[in-house]
Amino acid sequence: MFISVADTGSFTGAGEQLFLTQPAISKRIAQLEEQLGARLFDRIGRQIHLTEAGQALLPKARAVLREMEDISRSITNLSGRVAGKLRIGTSHHIGLHRLPPILRQFSRQYPDVQLDIHFIDSEEAWEGVLHGDLELGVVTLPPQPDPRVQQTVIWNDPLVFMVAPEHPLAQEKKVSLAMLTDYSAILPSPVTFTRRIVEDLFHQQSLTLDISMSTNYLETIHMMVAIGLGWSVLPASMLDDQVKALSVPGVSIQRQLGVVTHPSRSPSNAARCFTDLLRSAAQA
Repeated sequence: MFISVADTGSFTGAGEQLFLTQPAISKRIAQLEEQLGARLFDRIGRQIHLTEAGQALLPKARAVLREMEDISRSITNLSGRVAGKLRIGTSHHIGLHRLPPILRQFSRQYPDVQLDIHFIDSEEAWEGVLHGDLELGVVTLPPQPDPRVQQTVIWNDPLVFMVAPEHPLAQEKKVSLAMLTDYSAILPSPVTFTRRIVEDLFHQQSLTLDISMSTNYLETIHMMVAIGLGWSVLPASMLDDQVKALSVPGVSIQRQLGVVTHPSRSPSNAARCFTDLLRSAAQA
């Protein structure tokens, strides 16, 4: 309850999340504060803020819940049964273009597993795994590995420079990175790993991008490129008759898609089976 109040910023929100009344939440938080001998929240009007004691408790409370879930998973794993809830975070693009056949096979093969899938940005899913809110993240992996999580590469995802067929660059047989900087680019938001890969490529040659628009939805970027609003770098799997690939000699870029897990968290049988299916699909 304490974690839920901290996350939602209100007793009412925590009650809705936990299917309890607001007075029940307030009473239990008051009991916790009495037990600890410290006030955990400042209640200013309708605003709820963590006190210094609450801020100190929050990471420890998350660790306690992770430990309890880990104990439960370890005991369940002993039976070999593949069941329970599997919380997964994945990006919209991966969820649309990579996961459907795997999810279909998994749900048919393991009907006792309840899939709890969160379609969010890769970076948000990464944080969800790191904080213990998600057991698995099927995401775009960062250019540099993060030692705080375990990551397994599942797919190499080639990236392609694309424009609309009527774009001036579409008439060029070969395009340089310097030529691209003369035209507006439409790229994922600055916090994304994909954006970081593209920007690093141009920074290495001391080139400045002209970025006119940003969004985290690759399908939206594809649409804006297709109607001629700029060029972009998108997965090769998104090439169709609405866009044209540009030839950029000497430049080959890709991102890696894969699974991230928490290193101190024992994987459930369901998580192991799901990861095995991902590996098998990638090999196929």
